[in-house]
Amino acid sequence: MVFEYILKQNGITPSDVNIVQNIDFGSTAAAFSGGQGDYTVEFEPHATLLEQQGEGYVVASLGEASGYVPYTAYCVRKSYLNDHQTIIQGFTNAIQKGLDYVNSHSAEEIAQVISPQFTDTDEKTIATIVERYKQQNTWNDNTIFHQESFDLLQDILMDANELEERVPYEDLIITRFSENAVSNPD
Repeated sequence: MVFEYILKQNGITPSDVNIVQNIDFGSTAAAFSGGQGDYTVEFEPHATLLEQQGEGYVVASLGEASGYVPYTAYCVRKSYLNDHQTIIQGFTNAIQKGLDYVNSHSAEEIAQVISPQFTDTDEKTIATIVERYKQQNTWNDNTIFHQESFDLLQDILMDANELEERVPYEDLIITRFSENAVSNPD
């Protein structure tokens, strides 16, 4: 949906290009390497691995081209929100500390810390990926879900006919835990 939205924003009608969508997402890099398609949309580590293997080049970032699309958001029932505010605040504080860390450390330092979570990818490749994310300004400074990002997400969903009507920001988004995490992370 994001890719098609970006195409339209740049004057390209998605039906005018052949977008293959029947390949399992984990297999798209292999299909591209095998000669299927002129371009591929990849998440990491596949994009960097294609470059390292000399089988492709990263030419654009969907994240840069689209703006801040909230790929990660956390949802809870109102009852859980009301009954477990300490847990929610602690979780939000932890995510904020992670953002603070990635925004204040080098790619190599981050790679060293997170490499145990990515056992199939060597530390040097992880550092390359992290550096790319840093250059693309992938990570926000905080977890506050701003209305502009919410509106962009709804634009994309509406454009893809996946959302019938817009939802007011105030009806779904609560930012007080994020605001507290920024001002009082402990």
